Amino acid sequence: MTAPSPTAFDFDAIAIDGTPSPLSAQRGRVLLIVNTASACGFTPQFAGLEALWKAHGERGLTVIGFPCNQFGAQDPGSDAEIGSFCQKNYGVTFPMMSKVDVNGASAHPLWKWLTAEAPGLLGTKAIKWNFTKFLIGRDGQVIRRYAPTDTPASLNADIEAALSA
Repeated sequence: MTAPSPTAFDFDAIAIDGTPSPLSAQRGRVLLIVNTASACGFTPQFAGLEALWKAHGERGLTVIGFPCNQFGAQDPGSDAEIGSFCQKNYGVTFPMMSKVDVNGASAHPLWKWLTAEAPGLLGTKAIKWNFTKFLIGRDGQVIRRYAPTDTPASLNADIEAALSA
């Protein structure tokens, strides 16, 4: 008998305040997982991500941000500084995790799984830049990967479909 395939809910993370944040706590919800940065051209997407969280959170969407400093060193601050920046400048209330690597040998296990489940353009597994997004269904499986240039608002139809499934 083969072991069941992993789902997003099988991974653990650390919240930006340092507390454990197992994704199993989100079981049954639709997730939008995003690698974020505080000093990137796409940083204003925090406002759109917060809008999605406010619009769909009660219906079962959880937006989860994972700060990452691997692209142009655009998130060099501490977790406390990043959390404060996001709250002060964009009113972020959705869950933010501790800073992680999303590529390479030290990549967080969740990100290794995400990129294997939903490769990017031409089958590449690496995350190319900040604000790459992954939509996860209520079953914990990846529905779709989105490029940094895909705005949060452009994901509305896919989020609606996932919430209705």
